[in-house]
Amino acid sequence: MELVKRLYQRFSSLVHELTKFGIIGAVAFLLDLGILNLLKYGVGLGPLTSTLGATVVSTSFAYAGNRWWTFRDREQSGLGREYFLFFLFNGIALLIRLLVTGFTAYTLVLHDPISLNIANIIGVGLGTLFRYWSYKRWVFLEATTPIPMELPEAKRVP
Repeated sequence: MELVKRLYQRFSSLVHELTKFGIIGAVAFLLDLGILNLLKYGVGLGPLTSTLGATVVSTSFAYAGNRWWTFRDREQSGLGREYFLFFLFNGIALLIRLLVTGFTAYTLVLHDPISLNIANIIGVGLGTLFRYWSYKRWVFLEATTPIPMELPEAKRVP
């Protein structure tokens, strides 16, 4: 039991960060899934266009949630820089997702809702692994602790 306690103390900040990342990701996923199905089966768009539209909306939500909740204690290196990198890495994750969706729809010739949603889940899962790693590495940087500077003692005038 002592080992579990020491492991938790050592990794508690990572556990809390992963929990927040997972909650934001789950909400973004549900948002994405709803929009994907609405665009594909409600509006009648193609599978790749529907995926792209759903991704833009859910990614914007995920950026806001991760910036101001999951990684709020990390250094802010500029909203423009973070937003650009966030969307760049989400673009790579989207490419992973589109490859899985395209393979399912055009190579396996599976166009039913279950196949599309399974491909979506697999693509999102692979993309999520990539995104978490890239966000921690390049987007939401570790906070730096300023090094205290010692001021020279003032000379007393007699």
